Amino acid sequence: MGSNSSLILRPEEIAAIQKETHFSPSQIQRLHSRFSTLDKRNTGSLTREEFMRIPELAINPLGDRIIESFFWDSTNNGAEPSINFRQFMRTLALFRPCKPNEKPQAIEEIREQKLKYAFKMYDLDHDGKISRHELLDILHMMVGTNISDEQLGCIADRAIVEADTDEDGCISFDEFKKALEKVDVEQKMSIRFLH
Repeated sequence: MGSNSSLILRPEEIAAIQKETHFSPSQIQRLHSRFSTLDKRNTGSLTREEFMRIPELAINPLGDRIIESFFWDSTNNGAEPSINFRQFMRTLALFRPCKPNEKPQAIEEIREQKLKYAFKMYDLDHDGKISRHELLDILHMMVGTNISDEQLGCIADRAIVEADTDEDGCISFDEFKKALEKVDVEQKMSIRFLH
């Protein structure tokens, strides 16, 4: 368990995180408790190894990619990458469901953030495009050996043909966004958090 000081959030920290992420104070406190439980080193931060203690991530075929996503915006200055609670909450906020009274502009911003996150999951080399090779790598992670390489190749080829409007053989973010235009990303990329 984390140290006592890491278990307590100051009211101003809770307010700042609430403003930034739109989680309720009770959700923030409960997620902080979970965060502190994972922080075995009592440093107020988590490493990739500590994330692997989350059973759902350890067994998820995309667990490594999901864990990596928490570190996309972190700097490590030569040390083992780690994230603090606020960085942790920023990433979790991407999966916060839209509230029923959410303004259309806010819903559109949430949708854009979720699409950028999903795009980055596929863009393995971070070059701003999803290549056939990257798509195949992600498909392999998701289905393992349950589908033949030939079938996966057909799925990847079809996805690229359908989304690649500029015909460069890759999917840009704008093409990705257009391809998912009719998908309810706001709900499909939502997790019901603690109440």
